[in-house]
Amino acid sequence: MVHFKTLDDFNVKSKTVIVRVDFNSEVDPQTKQVTNAIRICAHARHTLKELVEKGAKTVIISHQGRKGDPEYTNLKQHTDILKQLIPCPVKYVDDLFGEKAQNEIKQLKDGEIIVLENVRGWSEETKKGTPEQQSKTALIQNLAPLADIFVNDAFSVAHRDNVSVVGFTPVLPSAAGRIMEREINQLKALEDPHRPCVYVLGGAKADDSLEISKYILNNSIADNLLLGGIIAQLFMTAKGLSLGKGTMDFLAKQDLLHLIPGIQELLLKHPDKIMIPVDVALNVNSKRTEIPVTNLPSESPIFDIGTKTVEKYVNILSMARSIVVSGPLGVYENTNFCYGTKTIFETIANSNVLSLAGGGNTIAAIDKYGLTDKIRYISTAGGALVEALMGKKLPGVIALETATDTKT
Repeated sequence: MVHFKTLDDFNVKSKTVIVRVDFNSEVDPQTKQVTNAIRICAHARHTLKELVEKGAKTVIISHQGRKGDPEYTNLKQHTDILKQLIPCPVKYVDDLFGEKAQNEIKQLKDGEIIVLENVRGWSEETKKGTPEQQSKTALIQNLAPLADIFVNDAFSVAHRDNVSVVGFTPVLPSAAGRIMEREINQLKALEDPHRPCVYVLGGAKADDSLEISKYILNNSIADNLLLGGIIAQLFMTAKGLSLGKGTMDFLAKQDLLHLIPGIQELLLKHPDKIMIPVDVALNVNSKRTEIPVTNLPSESPIFDIGTKTVEKYVNILSMARSIVVSGPLGVYENTNFCYGTKTIFETIANSNVLSLAGGGNTIAAIDKYGLTDKIRYISTAGGALVEALMGKKLPGVIALETATDTKT
């Protein structure tokens, strides 16, 4: 059982509240412009709007990319986007915990927000450590004395023990923000899901998908597992299907063939629960060509699941009472090979059951097909969701469970 405090446990009026959010967004590497603000919108709509309406003095800490990465930028754009979403004074501060940032925090008025500089610009942010160790760093030592409450709303980085994620909890009364609270509660509901429970796994991160598959099947969480993308190709190979030199060379280049023994073991344990494609769509000179898997191998690469596989998967999903989807089932960015992903995602969106979707490409595909408001719950997390679905404990959540009750 997860025990942590939420915003319901605090009176935030006139209190200085440090909020760790995840504004990390898709950024065009050339223009450095934010191209998808779904996370900013989620935090604004839920936690930040509530804090403003209750009269808190809100100090936002977040990150955008990593130093040296194409997506690394300051948070001025993010602040400008936030200004359009919340009707209150919102100010960007190009400092993290120095004198300028401290002065701005001291001058905050009720219902105002400031956004501090990208926390990843500080080299110690990603250094590993326990909450107690992280609480002794410069970030915490400089900012915690100016605050009354710490709110962690960044479930998507809860799998990291970064300073801004766990360091405030030993020294400040701490709470889960509304996004964090919802994410944890949704995952808790999936520990004992309504039956049948169906997982749909695809995308390119086959090693993660395999670990999730092992956990949900060996712990009897899922009744059916529907596969697409690269993980499906590995399962097909493990079942003895010859996919073709091009596909096998790709899997070898991605260093994924070592996963096959583990897949074969899983297939032996749960042969009736794992569904792999019965037909596939090949990219033949940029055109979609569908063939049954019995007609493989092919020199052309596999870019999507086929029509008969989609029909089979839709039939299984129609009987489900809870569904989890992570990863597209093909090259959804290409209109010739989006059929599998689009049809399966539309089926999930139109079902009246508990449905959870997560992962960067999953969210992008859902948005592309106009399904954002139809999926029951869309997780803003990527790696944290994957680790939670594997049954791993998340440092950010543990830190909230063991947080101090009084300011020190």
